[in-house]
Amino acid sequence: MIPVNSVLQVGQFPEVMQTAIDQRITPVRYPDLNASLPPGCYESILIRSNTQLPIELLEKLPSVKMVATCGVGYDNLPLDYLKEKGIKASNTPGVLNDAVCELAIGMLFGLLRRIPQAHEFVKSSAWSKGLFTVTTTLAGKQVGIAGMGRIGQDLAKRLEPFKVKIAYTGPSRKEVPYEYFADIKSLANSSDVLFLACPASPDTEKMVDAEVLKALGPKGYLINIARGSVVDEAALLVALQQKEIAGAALDVFENEPNPNPGFLNIDNVLLTPHIGSATSETRQLMTNLAIDNLEAFYNKKPLLTEVQN
Repeated sequence: MIPVNSVLQVGQFPEVMQTAIDQRITPVRYPDLNASLPPGCYESILIRSNTQLPIELLEKLPSVKMVATCGVGYDNLPLDYLKEKGIKASNTPGVLNDAVCELAIGMLFGLLRRIPQAHEFVKSSAWSKGLFTVTTTLAGKQVGIAGMGRIGQDLAKRLEPFKVKIAYTGPSRKEVPYEYFADIKSLANSSDVLFLACPASPDTEKMVDAEVLKALGPKGYLINIARGSVVDEAALLVALQQKEIAGAALDVFENEPNPNPGFLNIDNVLLTPHIGSATSETRQLMTNLAIDNLEAFYNKKPLLTEVQN
């Protein structure tokens, strides 16, 4: 049982998530971090993974001993501070794999077959004046995945029926039937399509730089469903503008919700507003898992999906 008003709900939550929250707990809402902090003695925080949790806020809440984030990523949590203060944290891995992988596959075909452009081609009546451009097929291509965790493995399984050769990179080898590359540059050099499905961390920050993009080459495609921080966006923009790579599909950006405006004026990029997990079913599952973790905390049981920091 979670005591009423013992949870501080930080940031904005979509309606579908708020409904799921209100069905199970009674938190105190704090949607605007620039507003005054609602008075109370909070033992835990509920937050979305796309909302940064400031240390300054935590310093005002000495009674908080648990942070539950809705999302698989935890790069917006001050993990060192949480560890220092003995504050537990949880995320929601696994439940969003299907939605993220579905979007990744959709972006792949949208990019290769130029589906958004084909849609506009028909709507604008350009079809009556000529044929749409010839595109490229996926079958027979080399597909690389940077990050062979839960999402990376699920993505690879979905790619198998499309007659592609799959390879991957990551900190270590996994027990999977795909070729392993020790570094992302080597993987990019062997790939026609490069998916980014790795976590955001100091080790992965801007790991896709100008050299990796050069290795991917003028016939290569980049698809980022990870975090904006894993790509050097300035280098990517140059590579797209100068056709050093064939194209990119981006669901995540360094500066959300205001991505680099340079991406808005080129035709070899497909952009979506960080919607990898944005289905009603997935958002409900994420919310319920976050609350399950809160319940475990209040019942003094092990967290179901604790972030090991």
